[in-house]
Amino acid sequence: MIYTITLNPALDRNIWIEKLRFDESNRIQNEMRYAAGKGIDVSRVLTAFGVSNQALGFAGGFHGEELEGRLINEGISCSFTRISGETRTNIILYDMEKETQTVFSARGPEIMSNELMEMIHRIEKLEDAEIVVISGSLPPGVNPEIYYRIMEMARSKGAKIILDTDGEALKTGIRIGPDVIKPNIHELGHLAGHEPDNIRKVIETARSICDRGTGTVLVSMGARGILLVSKHEQYLAVPPRVKVVNTIGAGDSAVAGFVYGTVTGKTQQESLVYAVAAGTATTLRPGPALCTKEDFLEIVPQVRIYPEEEITGAVPEL
Repeated sequence: MIYTITLNPALDRNIWIEKLRFDESNRIQNEMRYAAGKGIDVSRVLTAFGVSNQALGFAGGFHGEELEGRLINEGISCSFTRISGETRTNIILYDMEKETQTVFSARGPEIMSNELMEMIHRIEKLEDAEIVVISGSLPPGVNPEIYYRIMEMARSKGAKIILDTDGEALKTGIRIGPDVIKPNIHELGHLAGHEPDNIRKVIETARSICDRGTGTVLVSMGARGILLVSKHEQYLAVPPRVKVVNTIGAGDSAVAGFVYGTVTGKTQQESLVYAVAAGTATTLRPGPALCTKEDFLEIVPQVRIYPEEEITGAVPEL
């Protein structure tokens, strides 16, 4: 079984307006609501691909009920720990004339100590854990050490660990040596203490993280593709050019694509291609992580893969 863990999930309220006019009334042209969060997005794509999984996380209040209900209606298996606080709501504003999106991210509810322990006990009881994906930000007041604790429990069950977070949570998490981490290039810079300004430095930084115990580093670089660095392999996969409608959830879909490749017996290189194809497919449609398997399969053969000796030529500058 694959489990995804999202400690700070949200309801995403997506609003489309014709043109943003300041100091005036702006009429909403369309509005959609989604259950959101990085791990939830991974579960959404895996479910669309026919891969059995379960989404875990905190949920509270009316919005928490709505979040869980929406996931059930999507056919996504979930098991949330109830909290006394209200699940946060994010606002994503789309300006149709400028073709831009602006995200307003809420902070999230406080998590009580007993609620945190209930989550830990739930994870301790996970059965047949093959892969555990731990994603996203932490709720207010929760120490990054929680990610280390969760990974300890997952590792004790023999599960592979995929960590997709940032800042102190990522620094704390890599101490245990997760099997895969997926920072974007800015998150990699935060982790290293300096922003790599060319592809050679990106490779060197990722390699140094592998030397400290992480199995594989996937560095997402937007339209330039995703770089895979492990102790024995190094590849760059570059997507085809597409008309980008939405970028929210693309990185999470990439994680789902990599997991899909892993559970279907693909090599690291093939799983990397799947990651890029899934992330790219998500950009074709509005809404978070709405990656269809049909779009994914169409993009897979269009992804270009570069071996180690060709990577620097494929990405001349950052």
